[in-house]
Amino acid sequence: MGNGASVGVTILVCGEALVDLVPVHEGPLLSPKLGGGPFNVAVTLGRLGSSVAFLSRVSTDPFGEQILGSLRDAGVDTSWVQRGAEPTTLAMTTLADDGSAQYSFYADGTADRLVVDPGQLPDEITALSFGTLSLLYEPGASVYAGLLHRAHTAGKLTMLDPNIRPAAIDSPSGDITADGFRSRFKTWLPAVDILKVSEDDSHWLGSGAEGTSVDDWLASGVTAVVMTRGGDGISVFTASGEICVPGVAVDVVDTIGAGDTVHGALLRFLEEENILTSRALGEMIEEEWERALRFAARAAAITVSRPGADPPWASEAPRD
Repeated sequence: MGNGASVGVTILVCGEALVDLVPVHEGPLLSPKLGGGPFNVAVTLGRLGSSVAFLSRVSTDPFGEQILGSLRDAGVDTSWVQRGAEPTTLAMTTLADDGSAQYSFYADGTADRLVVDPGQLPDEITALSFGTLSLLYEPGASVYAGLLHRAHTAGKLTMLDPNIRPAAIDSPSGDITADGFRSRFKTWLPAVDILKVSEDDSHWLGSGAEGTSVDDWLASGVTAVVMTRGGDGISVFTASGEICVPGVAVDVVDTIGAGDTVHGALLRFLEEENILTSRALGEMIEEEWERALRFAARAAAITVSRPGADPPWASEAPRD
């Protein structure tokens, strides 16, 4: 486990890895696919050539072994991964006619929610990524929240994707109400440099008694809000205004992992451009943001053109 074991690693992705049970064609069968938002982000970064490590607690069951193997195959450092005999979280995936996915989760007593604090982060890690169920399920959610605030205080770049899963909130496994989660979300914002949301996430977070908007997020200290709009492209909101790029036309098989690919591709762009600090991020000009968003849109288009969360390799997603 961590504490400096990952010499030379630049980006640390924090959160769950799980197994998606995905429908096979039109029949009743389900096929297990490795997934989880943070896992997909880490695989995206590794495949695109980043110096990346993964922090989570992964089961010692057969699914856990597959998760570790896939991370290593993508070039992800797994020395920060903790292990446990608890089972792997399962996600039941339902696909709509347009390829969009809905999820239900089996997460009681699973390994990833029992992660423990890794301790002091080495100076070589300059950016951290957080997201999805790891922010919801206790006791791990509080561990990750503490790490988020500590990393930001230490001057490391932080990126967070709440990746809202309504089926996991207001449920026995979630241990929190919808407005309780929205209230918790607001406590993270001062420690977030880049907030990545989908349009659906934005609408959900803006609802209820604890609802907030993009303007609120920026006022709370977030430097950039990146919003994915499906086939309509990607926007970024900063203190200077909104910048948009169009989506890339492609035949969509499903949208599993699309937002995670955007997340990973953006971090890869920032890494290559030496923008992995809060100050450098705040100084990005419009042309840099357009290049970053176009790269992320192209990468996501490749992911949605094939089944499951299967992000591109560097050779498939060239930069401008």
